[in-house]
Amino acid sequence: MPRRYVIALIKHETNTFSPLPTPLASFGQGNGPAFGAAARERFAGTNTPMAAYLDLARREGAEIVTPVAAESWPSNKASRQTFETLVQPLEAAVRAGCDAVFLDLHGAMVIEDCDDAEGEIAARIRRIAPSMPIAVTLDYHTNLSRDLVENATVITGYKTYPHVDMYEAGYLAGDLLVRSLAGQIEPVMAWGWKPLLASIMRHAPEDGPSGDIVAYARQMEADGTVLAATLLPSFPHADTPYTGVSAIVVGDARKGGGESARRVCDRMLAIAWERRAEYAFHAPPLAESVARAKALGLAHPGAPVLLIDHCDNCGSGGAQDVMDVVAEILVQELDDVAIAPIRDAAAVATMIDAGAGQHVKLNLGGNTDMAAIGQAGMPLAVEGRVQTITDGEFTITGPMYTGVKTYLGRTAVLEMKNERARAQIVITERPHEPFDVGVFTHAGIDPRQKRYLMLKSRIHYRAGFKPLASHIVECAGSGVTNADLSVYRYERLTRPIYPLDPL
Repeated sequence: MPRRYVIALIKHETNTFSPLPTPLASFGQGNGPAFGAAARERFAGTNTPMAAYLDLARREGAEIVTPVAAESWPSNKASRQTFETLVQPLEAAVRAGCDAVFLDLHGAMVIEDCDDAEGEIAARIRRIAPSMPIAVTLDYHTNLSRDLVENATVITGYKTYPHVDMYEAGYLAGDLLVRSLAGQIEPVMAWGWKPLLASIMRHAPEDGPSGDIVAYARQMEADGTVLAATLLPSFPHADTPYTGVSAIVVGDARKGGGESARRVCDRMLAIAWERRAEYAFHAPPLAESVARAKALGLAHPGAPVLLIDHCDNCGSGGAQDVMDVVAEILVQELDDVAIAPIRDAAAVATMIDAGAGQHVKLNLGGNTDMAAIGQAGMPLAVEGRVQTITDGEFTITGPMYTGVKTYLGRTAVLEMKNERARAQIVITERPHEPFDVGVFTHAGIDPRQKRYLMLKSRIHYRAGFKPLASHIVECAGSGVTNADLSVYRYERLTRPIYPLDPL
């Protein structure tokens, strides 16, 4: 008889300082979660762990059950009711009987009454089926808990940021579980955690200590010392007791893998701790950054200069309507700039009502108060021509989430120009991080031909836009994804923790 595999995706990166709610409809990028066959169809053939699990199941000739696939843009805590709507179909599938469970989770999901949603998911499956083999793939920005580790059989996570290896990470976790089912290996895991609050602007392997740690992990996997080794630099905008840098390593117990896994895990975390000061991010003043970008664009025509508005990134829970960086760009009159995306459903409606080609005046953005950081929303008065109106739907072609159909909601492009400067602003109904050129091209803008691009992103923009850029300038505006972690009022962290406390 073929084995029966339950494959599910439940993902949310919870920014507990975000002003944005997380209703059930927010899963599926505003289209709601998918259940049953629809869950499989939404992610099959994509660059995601769930797609990797599906491919492995087909390779093994297994019966496939996909009870739920639900992923939301980062925001604040979901309700218990929303969480139960997502988890109960998974529990029902396990109760119906299966041979293994494959979970595509985030690792930083918080709900209104639980700081560790992923740990609860794994524990609930374990209560239903105490000996059930469970594979888990986690996002790079995981806050790892003991409950999740103790209730999973195999855990892997992404090694890249931008996350272009999601499929590979899922395939590794799934393949290890399949090999354990066949009696080829006996997985054993070692994990550890450090009281280190690392700024996300310093997480990328190319930017700091994570690069050396990930290189070491890859080496240990390649030479067979361990089966899998994963660094998890944390999600510092989730105020939980689990927030901090961690590592999880899988060894083969049959070959002394427990000792090897512990040794590798300890070395990975030792590097992070020894170099903890490098995980801090220090930003110059906004006006200085924009002036530098303007000079670079004038000196190096032919490829765009990227201005990265990293304090208001929806990919980490930002409102995506803070206008500080846009305002400074307009004040300094950068010429030939395209900006994406600004989330403002009311502005989109006004532009659609006016129609393409019409002149409009808008109080753009600034619709969201951010009580957690004591900042009120401040709209920016702009005017210009409605250049384009779209439905905001396109399929991602870049290396991150390749093949996934995505939704900006109704979208409109505002064209602004005077005798000194031209700007195009992509305005959307829904949040979306600009990690794929489709945010521009679907609206008729060729980003390769612009002198400047302003992107509301932190690191993920590198997936689709870094190859286009002549230079990159990080611009510190304001918002709930601020890289300066001292602006947040943490209440649930395990203290002391670096750099907030002396250690």
